[in-house]
Formats: sequence, C-alpha cells, structure tokens
Amino acid sequence: MDRPLLIASDVDGTLLNPAERLSPRTAAVVHQVAEEGVPFILVTGRPPRWIAPVAGPARLDGYAVCANGAVLYEIGTDRVVSVHGLAPVVLHDIADALEDALPGCRLAAERAGRSALDKDLRPFVIEPNYHNPWGDAEGTTAPRAEVLGHTAVKLLVSARGMTSDEMADAARTVLRDAVDITFSTGSGLIEISAPGITKAAGLAEVAGKFSVSAEQTIAFGDMPNDLAMLRWAGHGVAMANAHPAVLEAADEITAPNSEDGVAQVLERWF
Repeated sequence: MDRPLLIASDVDGTLLNPAERLSPRTAAVVHQVAEEGVPFILVTGRPPRWIAPVAGPARLDGYAVCANGAVLYEIGTDRVVSVHGLAPVVLHDIADALEDALPGCRLAAERAGRSALDKDLRPFVIEPNYHNPWGDAEGTTAPRAEVLGHTAVKLLVSARGMTSDEMADAARTVLRDAVDITFSTGSGLIEISAPGITKAAGLAEVAGKFSVSAEQTIAFGDMPNDLAMLRWAGHGVAMANAHPAVLEAADEITAPNSEDGVAQVLERWF
C-alpha cells in the first residue's frame, strides 16, 4: 500500500513484546509516526484505565479505541468520548442463554465512566470463582445480580476446562447475531459486546474524525478480536504469533511481537 494516513494497532501480543513492554525499536517508530503527523491509534480490548502504561512510553495522547470498540477514549484529556454498552435487561438475557450453552460459567462486567479512573464507578465487577486468565487480582466480587445490574461495555465469560474457541462456538449457538462474541486469549475466556460493536466499528469512528478512509489505514493484530479491524483496514497485518484465523484473514504476516513485527512494517515509510 501507499504510505498510510492512519495507523491502528492492537496492544497485547502485537505492539507490546512478550514481557508486555514497548521495545526501544517499536517505540522509536511510533515516535517517528507522531512527529510526521500521522495518527497512531491504540485499538485494544483493554479498558481506558489500562491505556496509560502503554500510551506513556509511546508518547501517544490522541484517541484509543478500548473494550473491543465499545469505548472511544481521548488519552490526553482523560475523557471517554463515546460508549456503546449492554443494558441490564440484555445482560440478564445473555446470562440466561449462556447457562444452557456453557453450564457453570462465571461472569464479569466491564463498565465505563467519564474518565479512565472515574471515582463514582466500580469499573470491573466479577462473580465468585470467575477465572481471569491474566492472573491479576483486579475486580470487585459481587453476586451475579450485581454483575448484571448496570450497563456494561463488555460481558466477560470464563469457563474452566474449555478453550476460548470452544466457548465462542458454544455461545454462538444460542446467542447467534444478537451480540458480538470474540476473545483475546485462548485460555477459557470470551468477551461479549453489543451487536455490531467491534474494533472495526471503533476504528471507523476515529477514521471519520480525521477524514481518512479504510483504504488509507493500516492495522495490526494477533487475536480474533482483531479480525474485523484487519478486514476493515486497507492493509491488515497479522503478527507471526497470531491466532490461525487471523493469519488466514490478513493481507500480510509480519514478524512476531518478540521481534518488533509492527516496527518492521512501519519502517518502510517512517
């Protein structure tokens, strides 16, 4: 493709190396992109409160598409620009359907406030025995009624003993196209958003603000939650460490995140 006018990158498994850090080489090319006035957009499953550790070293203060497209966040002003959520009645319907498809599953809800650290909000509420594949201790434990009792930008579903691929297939048999189902880890966790809410939808919203077309956009990713974004962009690039479905869908496969795959591509122009 020609020199891109908009760059979009997933974070974990893509922009960051396996130690979850921005390598010097990748940081250098991101800084060069910014100096040349091309928007570099973080497009991630992460919530806004997990953006600062990435945006700081990358020197990014523009937009970030968070929660798989459900939240548009402005980094420099610490402002949530838009939210596309699941209402409580919908969350209850999803939970009831999942009891048939994934008996014994446990739920968590990701919520968005007015800023990354909105003090009036409990941003992440989990059921007892909810399993977080990333192993962190984040989350307020509450009964299911509380987990489902407020609008959420993502409903997260864990099931021990299953892969995320297996869970997604089972969930789609009962939920069909009523919601968007994806995942960013293979370790027994799926992520459910409002119908049509994907990273592609969030990126398209940002592209519109810059009057940039899909054809002028390059996007990088590694997991199924990146698929819609890679297909939307004029040039979709998969990391060599990507999920098989992502490798198949991409226009190009670059080096793994352990070898600065994003930088290797962007250095053609910057």
